Amino acid sequence: MALKCGIIGLTNIGKTTLFNCISNTKAETTSFAYSTNKSNMGVATVPDMRLLALDKIIKAEKVIPVTIDIVDIPGLAKGSNQGEGVGNAFLADIRQTDAIIHVLRCFDDENLPHVEGSVNPVRDKEIIDLELQVKDLELIERKIQRTDKLVKAGDKDAKHGIAVLTKYKDHLENFQNVRTLEIAEDDKKWVNDMYLLTDKPMMYVCNVDEASATTGNKYVENFKEAVKDENAEVLIIAGALEADIAALDTEEDRLAFLQDYGLTEPGVNKLIRSAYRLLNLISFFTVGGKENRAWTIRKGMTAPQAAGAIHSDLERGFIRAEVIKYDDMIKYGSEAKIKEAGKLAVEGKSYIICDGDILNIRFNV
Repeated sequence: MALKCGIIGLTNIGKTTLFNCISNTKAETTSFAYSTNKSNMGVATVPDMRLLALDKIIKAEKVIPVTIDIVDIPGLAKGSNQGEGVGNAFLADIRQTDAIIHVLRCFDDENLPHVEGSVNPVRDKEIIDLELQVKDLELIERKIQRTDKLVKAGDKDAKHGIAVLTKYKDHLENFQNVRTLEIAEDDKKWVNDMYLLTDKPMMYVCNVDEASATTGNKYVENFKEAVKDENAEVLIIAGALEADIAALDTEEDRLAFLQDYGLTEPGVNKLIRSAYRLLNLISFFTVGGKENRAWTIRKGMTAPQAAGAIHSDLERGFIRAEVIKYDDMIKYGSEAKIKEAGKLAVEGKSYIICDGDILNIRFNV
C-alpha cells in the first residue's frame, strides 16, 4: 500500500535533517535558502516492537516490518503559489501526498539566519497555510466556472454542486483550511478529484535545540496555544540531536546517548508512528515459516481486504481468517496454548481487522 507523507515547511527549518534521520535514502543538507529544486523521496521503516516480540516466540528466517513513503518537499516561501522558489512544482509534489508533516523552526541559531528574519513558528505556519489556501482557492474557482456551464446546460445536480463549491470558496477566503470545513460526506464528491492541499491530514513537528528536546521551549508553547483548536498532533523533536543519534553505529551507543538527554527512544520513531496513524493505517501480522511480517492496511478494512494486501489470490478465494490477538500470543506463548484457552477466533468476510491481529488466511482458488 504505497501511501506518502510529505514533509513541508519554510526553508532552513530542519526538514531535510529529519528526513535523513527517518529515510533509507539521504539528501544533502545546506544552510543556503532555496538551494534545491527537487523533492527528496525515501522510505521509512515503521518501528513496531510487537513484531520483534512475536519473533522471539515464533522464530522465522526474516523479520519484515511495514514501511511508508516519505517525501521531503524543498522549503516553501511567500509567493509559492505564484511560482516563487520554484513554488508551483513543490505544491504539485504536496498534492501527490496523502498526509502532511509540517516542520516548524523552534530554535535560535545565529549561524543559520531565518528566511523571515526572526524565529516565530506561529507566523511561519500562517505563511504556509496561506500559500496552500490560495492554491486551493484557484482550483475551487475554476471548478465553479466549469460547473456553472453545466447549470446553464440544464444539469440539475450541478446547481447543488455550485452551492457546495461556494461553501469551500467562502471557507478558503476566510483563511481557513478545507480540513476544518463541516460538510456532508456526499457533498465531498465535488472536490475529491482535486486533492486539495488544505484538505490533507496534518501534523506539526516543532524542531527544537538539544536543551529543549524533552521539555520544549517558549516557541513550542506559543505554537501549541495557537493550534489548540485544530485537533492536530504536535511533536517536539530536536533535529540536530536526532542526526547525532542516527549516526551512531550500535544500539547500545544510541541507548546511552538517549539516556544522557533523558529520552527513552529517538524522537523520529515517534514521528514515523504518528505519520502512520495520520495516514489512517494499522498493522496486522503473519508469523511462522520463512518470515514474520507486518502488513499495512487502512483502518476499517475487512478480513478479505487484509488478505488481498498479502496477495490478490487470497482475497479472491477467501474462506475464513483464523485470528489471534497480539496480547493473547504474548500471554500464552504458543498457538497450541491459545487454542486450549479458546482464544483462537475463526472470522468470516465481514470481520473488521484490528491493529495487531495475527492472521492465518484460509482460501481456495
